Amino acid sequence: MSIRVVVADDQEIVRTGLSMILDAQPGIEVVGQAPDGTQAVELARRLRPDVCLFDIRMPGTDGIEATRLLAGPGVADPLAVVVITTFDLDEYVYAALRAGARGFLLKDAGTDLLAQAVHAAASGDALIAPSVTARLIEAFADTGPAGRAGQPVDPLTEREEQVLVAVAGGRTNSEVAQDLHIALSTVKSHVASLMAKIGARNRVEIAIWAYETKRVRSGLRRQ
Repeated sequence: MSIRVVVADDQEIVRTGLSMILDAQPGIEVVGQAPDGTQAVELARRLRPDVCLFDIRMPGTDGIEATRLLAGPGVADPLAVVVITTFDLDEYVYAALRAGARGFLLKDAGTDLLAQAVHAAASGDALIAPSVTARLIEAFADTGPAGRAGQPVDPLTEREEQVLVAVAGGRTNSEVAQDLHIALSTVKSHVASLMAKIGARNRVEIAIWAYETKRVRSGLRRQ
């Protein structure tokens, strides 16, 4: 079964382009498009797609409010939403994640990362643009409680430690595979093992744990 996606963007050329890119990806099908947040919410509630891909800045109901209506606190049957924007602003990032978004990408993210974000959201994971992930963890390190994370009952393997640092640095699975000269499927297995061992639900929580346990120090490694 293909991952069914609804795309919302107020610029027709962008909306059409995103839809064409996603439709060209194996296992992804765009089932609806909307020019604003109000229509996006109506369409998503009617079609119940696996993933919604929303621009932030849209007339009327913007992408953040649309996300809140479909995935926010109190929503009985939330949908998976990935927010995509041209503007790399912290207030957008935090607002989108608080509203319930499972992903945050910039429009220059590239085809591979866009497809990864859709697949991640559909499977219940979260994928944040690498540059944004780095800032989120830096902000957490500045304001969050220190020393909260414990060590896993089952120690991490040497390879898992390497994958951990790479993920904390905002590397995608494909980039980790290239960096460590291992198969993409092997990277995915290591990431799944990491999440199970440290109790993380997604890549952002993996990165936070890496920072809390001092695997990453004095600023994230940006490779």
